[in-house]
Amino acid sequence: MRSPKLAALELRRFGRGKLPRAALVAILLLPLLYGALYLWSFWDPYGRLEKLPVALVNEDKGATADGKRLAAGDELTKNLRESKVFDWHEVSDAEAREGVENGTYYLSLTMPGDFSERIASSSGDAPETGALQVRTNDANNYIVGQISRTVFAEVRTAASTKSSRSFLDKIFIKFSDLHDATEKAAKGADELKNGTAKAKKGSKDLSDGLTDAKKGSGELAGGLKKLDSGAADLETGARQVASGTQVLADKVNGVAADVRPYLKDNGKKIGDSARLVSDFSQGMRNSLDLVVKSGPTLRSGAHVAADELAAVHKEECEDKPLPDTKLCPKVERAKVASADVAKIADDLAVLAEDANGDLKALDAQLKDLQTKADALAKRAPNLDSDLAYAVGKINELNAGAHKVATGADTLHTGLSTAKSGSTELDSGVGRLKKGAGELDSGLYKLAGGSTELATGLNDGVDKIPDYDKDARDHRTEVMADPVKLASQSLHKAPNYGTGFAPYFIPLSLWVGAMVAYMLIQPLNRRALAAGASAWRIALAGWLPVAAIGVLQVAALMSVLHWAPGLGLEMARPAGTVAFLLLVTCCFAAIIQWLNARFGAAGRILVLALLMLQLTSAGGTYPVQTSPGFFNAIHPFLPMTYVVEALRRLITGGGLEPVWHGCAVLAAFTAGALALTAVSARRKQVWSLDRLHPELSL
Repeated sequence: MRSPKLAALELRRFGRGKLPRAALVAILLLPLLYGALYLWSFWDPYGRLEKLPVALVNEDKGATADGKRLAAGDELTKNLRESKVFDWHEVSDAEAREGVENGTYYLSLTMPGDFSERIASSSGDAPETGALQVRTNDANNYIVGQISRTVFAEVRTAASTKSSRSFLDKIFIKFSDLHDATEKAAKGADELKNGTAKAKKGSKDLSDGLTDAKKGSGELAGGLKKLDSGAADLETGARQVASGTQVLADKVNGVAADVRPYLKDNGKKIGDSARLVSDFSQGMRNSLDLVVKSGPTLRSGAHVAADELAAVHKEECEDKPLPDTKLCPKVERAKVASADVAKIADDLAVLAEDANGDLKALDAQLKDLQTKADALAKRAPNLDSDLAYAVGKINELNAGAHKVATGADTLHTGLSTAKSGSTELDSGVGRLKKGAGELDSGLYKLAGGSTELATGLNDGVDKIPDYDKDARDHRTEVMADPVKLASQSLHKAPNYGTGFAPYFIPLSLWVGAMVAYMLIQPLNRRALAAGASAWRIALAGWLPVAAIGVLQVAALMSVLHWAPGLGLEMARPAGTVAFLLLVTCCFAAIIQWLNARFGAAGRILVLALLMLQLTSAGGTYPVQTSPGFFNAIHPFLPMTYVVEALRRLITGGGLEPVWHGCAVLAAFTAGALALTAVSARRKQVWSLDRLHPELSL
């Protein structure tokens, strides 16, 4: 008898009576308990989170920031209620703590009393972090705790982003204020630069003027020094002459009666003395000529210096709002001294101009004295005969010499005063020149610094951003949340159930085949007794369960796709169903061999093999996260390839894992059938172990 006919006979016995029929229906629907029913129970748990009772505690007292009332706790409470993430219950902290403890609430979210105050501190001098307090209890439900951490991470991020937006918006406003202030500072620096440039020009003019004044005062001081020296010599000589003429006159007048013999004997000496007087008179006249020539020039220089110092004093000390307190007293003393020198120079000039005829008279007297001295020198040899004439002339000479001595004394006194004043003037002008040089140097540095300041501030104005409201809003939004997750999920599963379907569908088909072989013999006893071919016996035991598996696949996928509350959408529906037919055939072959080879113990091995596949297939967490043992057996179990292929068939993606899985499952199927055939050949030989098995289930 052929294998299909034997398989049909095996199935036909389930039609004898109600209980076998019910058992067959149970076998067909059993995968729904593991597949459809299990997936239905958590098909979309994240879409029903609003049914979870959660405690919300708002103890926030609010705060004031920049004159505005901030109630972050109330705003967050409102947003949470509108989001409907959980079933929020506003309670006190004690009620929340007790509710989480006894299971009334799965978790609690608490906003502390200083929540707003801490958020507002972000714009102050001592920013603090606002803390949301989450309380969970894994004794109520561990998964809810995991879900809450994900949800509250998003809540924290949203709250932090909002707080950052407020803080950053203030920063951008400060940028605008800084831009405006820097722009004003730049304008002030430009004005400072222009004013400094003008001051620099004025200081340069002052320094140049004082240089000229110093030169003039130096020349004046030098000239007056020479005049004073000449006047001193003139005074000394005039006094000596006056003394000599007085002695001469006294002698002549005292001993006039006895002079003639003396004159007769001393004619040569008298002549020499007369020549000396003549020479001295000529020197005096030359000195007076120097006074006449230098007087106007010295007066002009003195007045120029005095006027320039007066102008400097007026410009730097009287006209300026903030005069230099160190320089101005020195300038004033120099101005007074230069004025005094100018007066002396005026007197000297007046003397030189001889407005009253004093110099002319003195010059005439000296000339007369010189003439008379010359005449006396010529007549000295004959003085004895001209005694009467000589006595008169000597008396005249004596009187003139005294006048010259008096005039020379007056001239020397005046020139000494002028010399002292010109020295002070020259010293003061020198100090002014030095101060003007330092002022010019300082203003040069100030001009350079003010130029750099103005340039830097003008450059800084362009570099400091000035944002309007729209620009601030845009930049605040970007900086508050600078890194956005550009998530792109390739072949995204729409819900939790779709993601786990590749794991639970093969589980349900394995269980279906496992239960089927609890009712159907893995090896047909009639065929074994008749001595049929081992391959025919193996196929006869495999085909009934494979046929039932086809019906199981049809029922399971129909419910998963069309049942209310499920709606499994497959990227490749036909490919998915075809692949599952191969899967159920493979599972049936493997389970058949285990039962055929090991008998009652094979059922335990089937269950053990199921557990090994479930733990190493990577259906929930990636297998790389499992211990090394499961990673080691992962490539050698069929459910590994079933899960990987179903993921590509249901959610989409490349088909390489599908073709790979088909090849592996085909190999497992062929290998299992071959091993079953070997077991069938061995079962055709009866032994005591078969007649009296050690274990029976």
